[in-house]
Amino acid sequence: MVVSGRKAKDIGRLAQGFSLIAKEFAKRSPTLQSAKNGDFQALLKNAVVSATDISGLTKGTLHSQSTHNNPSNPNNADSAANNPDSVVYFTHDEPPPPQRQPEQPLPPPENNAALSAVKVEVIGSSAQQQLEPQTQSQSPESQPRAPPRRKPRERRVPSIPFSRALGFAGLGAGLAWGTLQESTKRLIYGTPLSSAGNQSVVSPFLSPQNAERLALALCRMRGAALKLGQMLSIQDESLVPAPILAALDIVRQGADVMPRAQLNQVLDAELGPGWSSKLTSFDYEPLASASIGQVHRAVTKDGMDVAIKIQYPGVADSISSDLENVKLLLDYTNLIPKGLYLESAMKVAKEELSRECNYELEAESQKRFHALLSNAQGFYVPLVVDDISSKRVLTTELVSGIPIDKVALLNQETRNYVGRKLLELTLKELFVFRFMQTDPNWSNFLYDEATNTINLIDFGAARDYPKTFVDDYLRMVVACANGDRYTVIEMSKRLGFLAGMESEVMLEAHVQAGFVVGLPFAKPGGYDFRTSNITQSISNLGATMLQHRLTPPPDEAYSLHRKLAGAFLACIKLGAVVPCRELLLEVYERHQFGDDGGATLSSGLP
Repeated sequence: MVVSGRKAKDIGRLAQGFSLIAKEFAKRSPTLQSAKNGDFQALLKNAVVSATDISGLTKGTLHSQSTHNNPSNPNNADSAANNPDSVVYFTHDEPPPPQRQPEQPLPPPENNAALSAVKVEVIGSSAQQQLEPQTQSQSPESQPRAPPRRKPRERRVPSIPFSRALGFAGLGAGLAWGTLQESTKRLIYGTPLSSAGNQSVVSPFLSPQNAERLALALCRMRGAALKLGQMLSIQDESLVPAPILAALDIVRQGADVMPRAQLNQVLDAELGPGWSSKLTSFDYEPLASASIGQVHRAVTKDGMDVAIKIQYPGVADSISSDLENVKLLLDYTNLIPKGLYLESAMKVAKEELSRECNYELEAESQKRFHALLSNAQGFYVPLVVDDISSKRVLTTELVSGIPIDKVALLNQETRNYVGRKLLELTLKELFVFRFMQTDPNWSNFLYDEATNTINLIDFGAARDYPKTFVDDYLRMVVACANGDRYTVIEMSKRLGFLAGMESEVMLEAHVQAGFVVGLPFAKPGGYDFRTSNITQSISNLGATMLQHRLTPPPDEAYSLHRKLAGAFLACIKLGAVVPCRELLLEVYERHQFGDDGGATLSSGLP
C-alpha cells in the first residue's frame, strides 16, 4: 500500500504540474482573449490544429532529406541533382543558370542555439559515446548500439502562446499517461531490477517511453524547449538518467523542418517580398534544422555561395514561457537532480537564448572574430552578407571542410595539428580576447585539408568575460596544473564556485576535479588524449559534488565550462597528442594581470 500511495502521489504531482501549465498559458494567451471578444472560430481552429499536430496525434508530412545532407555520401557534391525540386532559380530577366557543381562536398553547417551547426549523421546518446571514433572496422562488442534514427517531419512551427501552450499540455498529458502505464505494468510484473541502481528503476516517470515522448515533443515544439533538451543531451549518466539521455539523442539529430509556405512568410517579413532579387538560386532543402531555426544554401547575384539562417517564427518571443513551463515539467517529474540548481541554469539559459535569437548581434560577433583572427595562421571566419541579413535572418559566406568527428579518421599528424589549434584557440579566446564562441559543437569547426585551415562558423553563443574573472580563472587553471590545493580553493571562492562553508568531502571532491582537469597541463611535452580518462574521473566526482554543493557556479561558468569540456572532448575524439602545458605557459607568461592584489600563486611555475 505504501508503494501504491507513492505512485498515486507521483501521478498527482504530474497532473498538478500539467494543470499549472495550462492555467498559466490560459492567462497569457491572446487567442483566448480573442475568444472572449467573440472570435470563437479562430479559437477552435487553433485548438484543433495545435492539439492534434503538436501533441503528436497527427504525424505531419514526412520530410525526405536529400543525400547532400549526409557528408559521408560521395554523391553529395551536387545537391541540385540529388533533389532538383528543392532548388529554385531566379532569372532576373536572364536565362536560368545551369545546375551548379560545387568544388567539393559540404557538410551540414549547424546544430543548436542560434542555429549552431547540425550534424545529421551524429549518433550516440552521451558525451562518452562520442569519445570513440565510430568506424566500420569496430567490432559490435566495442561499438555502442545507436538508437533508431528519427526521420524529420515537415510541420509548421507553433508561433503563438496558445499553440505552444497546447504543445506543453499535450506533453504533460502524454507523460501522465505514460506514468500510469508504467506504474500499472510494475504493479503486475514487478519493478525491474538493475545493477546500476539508477533513478530510472525507481521512478515510473523515467521510463524509456516517457523519455521518448519528451524528446519527440521537443522536436515538434522547437525553440527554447528544444535548446534545453539539446543541452541536457550532452550530459553523462551521473547527471541525467540513462533513459532520458538515450531519448534525447533523438533531439540531437535535429528538429522538424518548416513547410515551404511558412519559410517564405518568414523571408518576406524579414527581407521584404523582393528578397529573391538578390539571389540567383535558393535551395529549399535545409542543410540543417535545429532548435532556433534552419539553414539553407543559396547563391547571390555576384556568384557567392552563401548559407542563410532562417529563424523559426515566434521562437524569440516564447523563450521565457517555454523555459518556465519546461521547468514545471522537470520539477513535477523529478528528472533533474537538485544539485544542478535548475533555477540558476534556467536563468542563464534564458539570457543566452535571448542573445542567440538576435542574428544582428551574431553578425557583429562574427565580424569581430573575423578581425581578431585575420592574422592568425590556420583559422578563417567567413564573411557576413549584410544586405541579405536581419534580426531573424543571417546570411554568411558558405565555407567547406569536415567536422571534428571526420578529422578523427585522418592521419595522426593531422589530428595532432587540429587538436593543438583547437586548444590554442580556446585559450586565446578566454585569456587574450576575453571574448569566446562558447558553442563546442564539432561541426562549428570545419577542417579544410587543402589549405590546412579550420573554418569557424556559428557565433550566436559568443560572449565577453570580465577581466577580473579571467585573471582569477587563469590563476586557478595554473594552480590546477601545478597541484596547488590552497590556490585552487582560494580562487574558487573568489570566482564563486565555493561559498566558503563547504564540508571537507565537498572541498576534496572539488579540488580533485580541478586536478583532473589540470592533468593535461601538468607536465611538459605532448599530452596523449588517446589514453585520457578525464570524463570518467569527473563523472565519478560529479555525484559527490551534486550532493554536497552549497552554491550554484557563477553565471560565466555555464558557457565557459561547456566550451572547455568541448575542447577536451574534441581532442579525445581526435586522439590527439597536444603540448598543453606549453600552450598554457605561453598564455600565462604574456598575460597582464589587473592590479587587484591577487596575482600571487602559492606554487610557482617551473
